Amino acid sequence: MTRILKVERRHQVPDDTLTWEPRERRVRAARGETVVVDSLRAVLVWEPGRPVPLYAFPREDVRTDLLRPAADPDTGAHSGSETFYDLVLDGETIANAAWTFPVDELSDYVSFEWSWRPGGGLDHWYEEDEEIFIHPRDPYSRVDALASSRHVQVEIDGVLVADTHSPVLLFETRLPVRYYIPREDVRLDLFTPTDHHTGCPYKGTAEYWSLTAAADTVPANLAWSYPDPLPAVRSVRGMIAFYNEAVDITVDGELTPRPVTGFTGTLKPSR
Repeated sequence: MTRILKVERRHQVPDDTLTWEPRERRVRAARGETVVVDSLRAVLVWEPGRPVPLYAFPREDVRTDLLRPAADPDTGAHSGSETFYDLVLDGETIANAAWTFPVDELSDYVSFEWSWRPGGGLDHWYEEDEEIFIHPRDPYSRVDALASSRHVQVEIDGVLVADTHSPVLLFETRLPVRYYIPREDVRLDLFTPTDHHTGCPYKGTAEYWSLTAAADTVPANLAWSYPDPLPAVRSVRGMIAFYNEAVDITVDGELTPRPVTGFTGTLKPSR
């Protein structure tokens, strides 16, 4: 008889462990027009408690002539590192733009901040000849956008704002299913576009909407769309999605539970 063991899905590596592995892609990074690193020997590093990886590079592949010991080291910002560098370029100093990890195996490697992080960093990153954004793509994360005929309804404070039988369901590792809805099936007359934008290394740049007559409990920027998504998720182009964390989504007549994710704490009321 086959024994079936029911277990919870879990990560292979504990969240409190610093891990790394080699990357076989050519990786380049620049500040403006100046290439600061160009490497065929980059490693991906996962820091404890951080959901996405960073790159680290052998010193020989880094423009170390542009680095200076940090004037005010941000000690402890990256896995207990005590060695930080300021990047000095064209008369500009970017504080704590680079650092080393406090483990022997990575002692000869240098990692860099990305420009979107506080304090800034390198602002153009490439894997081979393709520019990447926000952070490296995690080889253990997957994003699938699948056309569906499920009946999806979205309500906000009891008001039906979207109703469709032709959604695209987007499945992303460690995130809840996102339901992308054709614009013609969304009450966009109830929403106002905002100037908020976000970037995703898997999907592209998103634009956002807030509910026009929002109650004090309704978050701003709770609906979004990718007007020009990356090729892997091209099928969601122009469709509208809502934060499951903040709205009521009913699928085939069954109300789905509101998940608690890393986005939950960022969803602030419009007023």
